[in-house]
Amino acid sequence: HTTDYTQDFLRCTLRILGYENNMGEVFLNDRLIRVGSFPMGIDFQKFHSAASSPEVEREKEELLRSLGTSKVIRSVDRLDYSKGILNRLKGFETLLEESEHLRGAVTLIAVVVPSRIGVEDYELMKKQIEELVGNINGRFGGVSWTPIIYQFRSLPFHSLVAMYAVSNIALVTPLRDGMNLIAKEYVASRPDKTGVLILSEMAGAAKELGEAILINPNYREEIAQALREALEMPEEEQIRRNQIMQIRLRRYNVTRWATDIINELINVTRREETVFANLITPPKRAELLHRYHDASRRLIFLDYDGTLVSYTRRPSLATPPEEVLKILRSLGEKGKNTVILISGRRKSELENWFGTLPIGIVAEHGALIKEKGSEWKMLKPLMADWKPKIIPILEGYADRFPGSSVEEKEYSVVWHYRGTDPEQGKLAAMELTDDLHRFTANIDLQVLQGQKNIEVRNTGINKGTAAAYWLSNERYGFVMGIGDDLTDEDLFTALPADAYSIRVGIGRTQARLSLRSPKEVIQLLGNLAQGDDRSA
Repeated sequence: HTTDYTQDFLRCTLRILGYENNMGEVFLNDRLIRVGSFPMGIDFQKFHSAASSPEVEREKEELLRSLGTSKVIRSVDRLDYSKGILNRLKGFETLLEESEHLRGAVTLIAVVVPSRIGVEDYELMKKQIEELVGNINGRFGGVSWTPIIYQFRSLPFHSLVAMYAVSNIALVTPLRDGMNLIAKEYVASRPDKTGVLILSEMAGAAKELGEAILINPNYREEIAQALREALEMPEEEQIRRNQIMQIRLRRYNVTRWATDIINELINVTRREETVFANLITPPKRAELLHRYHDASRRLIFLDYDGTLVSYTRRPSLATPPEEVLKILRSLGEKGKNTVILISGRRKSELENWFGTLPIGIVAEHGALIKEKGSEWKMLKPLMADWKPKIIPILEGYADRFPGSSVEEKEYSVVWHYRGTDPEQGKLAAMELTDDLHRFTANIDLQVLQGQKNIEVRNTGINKGTAAAYWLSNERYGFVMGIGDDLTDEDLFTALPADAYSIRVGIGRTQARLSLRSPKEVIQLLGNLAQGDDRSA
């Protein structure tokens, strides 16, 4: 109903489920979920027209005869803890205690609509309400005046509109309410635009009806003060406020509300079709396999984290499963294949995990490379004398945000924040990025945002330059690159136009195709390896 609720929901999906959103969009497996605000409207014209109908006029006359000259405060709610019925009764009691001149001059019509009949807790609440009404009427009432007219019943439509129409004040004080249409109905039922709406700031409707007198329903003194303000409000001011609210409610009525939801459903379906258009379908997979088997020379670039294995809370935990090692070995052993594991991890880590496999390895996003059967080397001379200046900045953030850590590599340093509070980590990452950009403005360094990390490295070193090294050595009939984050976009850009560039996950990318998860990547690579085995 409101932007606040939308943000609360998205915050829960992040904190509890770990799903991030981009402008209210959440990607989940093969679905795009759109979270938006749709404040429910009412049938404005129905209430507005009914207020002048013969049936309502007759009931208005009867009500006015019975109430005499007393100013009317209206309260209608179903029996529920969230509606704050006891609070508003206590607020009215405080008004009568503090303002003797209003005794006999105001009447509260409190209608409580039956709800959850037979439930013990609700029966107890009903008893508390009736006891409080009896106490207030006993303290302040007399033969000629009853402070509170209490009714425990449902009201037919015309009776409800008649009550709205004769009420000088509508007192709507829920302790928490998703929307509260009663507040909107009251404003719509005032053709002459008089009357004052007192509305709890805890109701969703308060975001739309800002011209009402907004209160915190937990404070009886605040309710009493709002009632005094409403009783003293000049008619011109009442009309000014209600006119603004009526225009708003007329424009965004229940039909517009429903139409907006339907249109958003249609739009999100279209957007979903666009977003998932690049997914590898069975025909595209068959074409890829055909190209692979027909090629006499093949070049395959594979990212590691987020591509071959899922992310873990700490990078050190993402050790390669036996299945991954087996597939890499199988692909690397094929004479037609040149397989390159291209990662941002440290040389020592990659050497320990993959050093015995018949594949090439790229460490630190291209700073260091190792061809199959060769030693490690650098693509170009690099400096690391800048690290002592950068590391204290990253360590400062690691100290401030529990769960984050600093990783030092040979030619880069990284601040990891996957283990931090999700919201704090995201904000801290933006703040740190700004700090680093300012600090490195006159230094030949690059600040790069990855998956839950920020890396500082030498300019001109990326996966694209590393890929270009192999692409320049030989002609290949089949080229494929698979990666999942921003660092892999350089790789996709460097690949030939007819190469199979594949992004893991959904998002904006230079890649031609996409897969949903590392699991699907392993399945695809398994298909390639099995096809080679069968043809052999």
